[in-house]
Amino acid sequence: MAGRADEGPYTETPYGAGATWAEELLDHLRPAGRDLRRVVAWLAHAVRGTACLQDGDGAVLAGEPMTLDAALVADLVAGRISSAALEDRGRQVRLVALRHPVPHPAATCVLAVARATPFDRRAAEIVTRTASVLELLLRDRELTAAGRRLRRATSDLRLAILQLLMVQDTVSARRVAAGLWPGLLDTDTASVYVVEVCAEERDRLAEECLEATGGQALVVRCPAMDGHVIVVSPAAAAGERLRGLVEGRPGTFLGGSVRQSLAQTAGAYGQAISALAVARFRPDHAAVYAERTHPERLMDPAALHTWSADVLRPLDTLPHHTRAELLATTRLGLEFTAVSAAKVLGVSRNTVRARMDRVEGLLHTDFSDLTVRAAAHLALNTQAGCVEVVPERTATGSAPLRLGDLLAGTPIRTWAHDLLGRLTRDGRDLRGTLRAWIAAGGNAERAAQDLGVHAQTVREHVRSAEPVLERQLLAAGSDLYEVVLAHLAVGDLAEPALCRT
Repeated sequence: MAGRADEGPYTETPYGAGATWAEELLDHLRPAGRDLRRVVAWLAHAVRGTACLQDGDGAVLAGEPMTLDAALVADLVAGRISSAALEDRGRQVRLVALRHPVPHPAATCVLAVARATPFDRRAAEIVTRTASVLELLLRDRELTAAGRRLRRATSDLRLAILQLLMVQDTVSARRVAAGLWPGLLDTDTASVYVVEVCAEERDRLAEECLEATGGQALVVRCPAMDGHVIVVSPAAAAGERLRGLVEGRPGTFLGGSVRQSLAQTAGAYGQAISALAVARFRPDHAAVYAERTHPERLMDPAALHTWSADVLRPLDTLPHHTRAELLATTRLGLEFTAVSAAKVLGVSRNTVRARMDRVEGLLHTDFSDLTVRAAAHLALNTQAGCVEVVPERTATGSAPLRLGDLLAGTPIRTWAHDLLGRLTRDGRDLRGTLRAWIAAGGNAERAAQDLGVHAQTVREHVRSAEPVLERQLLAAGSDLYEVVLAHLAVGDLAEPALCRT
């Protein structure tokens, strides 16, 4: 067994040019030099031998692998001895147990040093002091890893809270948030912001968003878009603080929603995405969703609510949690792609598609038809509370309402004519192309065949219609469905086939 060498004043021959071995060893504690492999390599060179650092399971962490006495190593790992010195096959070997804060001794590391000649006082002290340095480095590495795990767990928790808000489970979201961020969601309303930056800069931007909001906002790295950071903030001042982050910062943009109830986080997120598209063309790189006339607000509220309940009645026979899960998933699946919805919800895209397929089956309809998607989107958002309604009127034996009945009113027909009338100002037949593209389910190739033009022409016409209508069309979502409803209101498209209508 080898004990620690007694310390005493003596003169060392400098090791290396102009520095003692102790000074060189301490250099390895500098932030730029903290590397287990470099320290072990330095030790081997300093004692003119070989050195190896292995964990409690025998895996080599640094240095050259050595054949060691298994029983002796087991005693070191178990804590029965702290160090050992022996002669093995003509070489002198020193073993030192390195302990760092872990819950079980099996994670203890063992430092082994071997050389051809016996260890003199200098070599023994180099081994002892190096073991202390390695212990510090191992502790630093463990703390760094623990910090990373904590940050990852915190990030995952924020995402879980966002996913609960996206499916309107505000009670669970508040319960989860209360443990780490007391009071964060003790509010009825909040705004949603999406900050866009290149993927390489997103982690740093997320930290800046946390700092800018003073920890009083839910800051989430978007699971669907690598360059997006989502911020849900109850504080009204958050928008200005986030604007300060993007101002004068190339390639960084901010889109924000209007204030919404927490239950409508998914709708607010859609608004923020729409505003983000506008922000890319703004000199200050920021935009807030502009409230505009939405078709559902031009419909009779009681009739809209009655129609929506009737359309979705086939789902009423399902257990409450199953029904809520299907409705929330389908709402997001209609608003975004299945892949993006899956990432936001934390499930697989096959799960999203399976749930939407089930809703399709219950409604006896086909979501590949854009008119069906627009009608289903309207019904789902109405029932979810995205549209303000009054209590539905009691039926008096009349026939079930049709979507055409909701679109027959003068206000909505006037709105639809005004909206689509903008397309006639262009010399190209943008309106005809857009109608054919919608009728073809958004498929440019099929629309091109129907129109007798090239598919690229269809795409260019649809893209040209976007700034005219001030709506995104190529990305499925609320903007597109509003335009589809406008075509239905003016009679340019046939009413979709839904189960109850």
